[in-house]
Amino acid sequence: MMLSAYAKNLGIGYRTAWNHFKAGKIKGAYQLESGTIIVPDDIVDNKLATVIYSRVSSSQNKANLEAQARRLSQWATINGYTVSDVVKEVGSGLNDNRKKLNRILSDETIGFIIVEHKDRLTRFGFNYIKALLNSKGGDIIVVNVVDNDKEDLVQDFISVITSFCTRIYGQRRSKRKTEKLLENLEINDK
Repeated sequence: MMLSAYAKNLGIGYRTAWNHFKAGKIKGAYQLESGTIIVPDDIVDNKLATVIYSRVSSSQNKANLEAQARRLSQWATINGYTVSDVVKEVGSGLNDNRKKLNRILSDETIGFIIVEHKDRLTRFGFNYIKALLNSKGGDIIVVNVVDNDKEDLVQDFISVITSFCTRIYGQRRSKRKTEKLLENLEINDK
């Protein structure tokens, strides 16, 4: 079969399939003198599922979470992807222990993850997740790619600062609550 049919059968974009061919990840595939890439028919039996992953940082943004999932579902349909699941999660992009994302990554049948922006998947470690999926013939499909690396770097920097500020102020708030609780206990003892 041609590479375009292979891509459609797997639920991936043609460009992703082309990148896999160029990297030698499609066993038995070859290019004709005309430029057409042929993939053996039996390769498609190892079909990996495609999931949509949408994430927001706080429960206050649940409306955005639903809208994000809807936009990604529409994009996937328009671009010919067959989506097996839509996963919605509320949690920090810096949190490396998100239950739903961990479930996706540990599922051997899932090979492709569609996200709106890189930071919707994770703030750091994006390339590690990409390498994990690439190792089993999958990939991460980012719908809105940042054209400017400087803008991406600034967003990462802001995320780190925000995370540390949240932790510091959260600890202060926790300390104040503990002090108030101890104060109330002392009053009750008297």
